[in-house]
Amino acid sequence: MSRRIDRVEGACREEISEILQRDIKDPRVGFVTITRVKVSGDLRHARVYISIMGSEDEVASSLAGLKSARGYLRLMLGKNLRLKYLPEIEFVHEHITEEALRLNEIMKKEMESQPDEGL
Repeated sequence: MSRRIDRVEGACREEISEILQRDIKDPRVGFVTITRVKVSGDLRHARVYISIMGSEDEVASSLAGLKSARGYLRLMLGKNLRLKYLPEIEFVHEHITEEALRLNEIMKKEMESQPDEGL
């Protein structure tokens, strides 16, 4: 069963990504990246983990736009995936990109502050 869940998660991730790029025209939805999708064992619920670039206001706006587009996304999933049950979609904002950028800045500052050692 877990192989099937893995395949459904991958297919949902790909389809939702394409739908967001191709079909969602909501100006509130900014630069959104789907990091992963977790589907429940009965395939009725899907948590879509996303990373959003931008300020806190832009993130909140993008989340609101995604929330309003859930029905359309589910409809399109139904057309593109052959599943007995279409999962209810829940978006979860992850701060992976922001944390990676912050960590990169910290490492950059640390490298600049260390004196060069001769080889």
